[in-house]
Amino acid sequence: MDSLKRLIRDIPDFPVKGIIFKDITPLLRDAEALRSATDAIAEHFRDRGVTCVCGMEARGFIFGTAIAYALGVGFVPLRKPGKLPYETESVSYQLEYGTATLEIHKDAVGPNDRVLMVDDLLATGGTMAASCRLVQKLGARVEACAFVVELTFLGGRDKLDAEVVSLIRY
Repeated sequence: MDSLKRLIRDIPDFPVKGIIFKDITPLLRDAEALRSATDAIAEHFRDRGVTCVCGMEARGFIFGTAIAYALGVGFVPLRKPGKLPYETESVSYQLEYGTATLEIHKDAVGPNDRVLMVDDLLATGGTMAASCRLVQKLGARVEACAFVVELTFLGGRDKLDAEVVSLIRY
């Protein structure tokens, strides 16, 4: 995973002063690195009975759809308010630097689903914890949460009541 880590750059003071943003766009641009990250997460969950993958807007879509494809299951987007055309369920939560809301179609997952939750980065855990609650509101089981990057010093995994898999840790 060191080869992947070298492709992540630090952007200071983004999106607000004091935050050091971990920019994954160089990793995404590198075909072998993108394949390696996607395959590593997918392989971990290959025989786990996952029925779908959920990804958070927006970078969770990138890895989530690729992992769903690799696992041979569908993908469910969790989106910002007003972006989904059908009836939705929503959850609001605190970010490190503000508040946010995510929505899901009410019929996207249900009691027979074992969901793999995917995002690019785990920081304080607020976005993923809220996303898990949203999926659970619809009766689905969260099988695990997977990330390309984890900022371990922020303790985000402690907020998640599921297995946490991350490829790169800072």
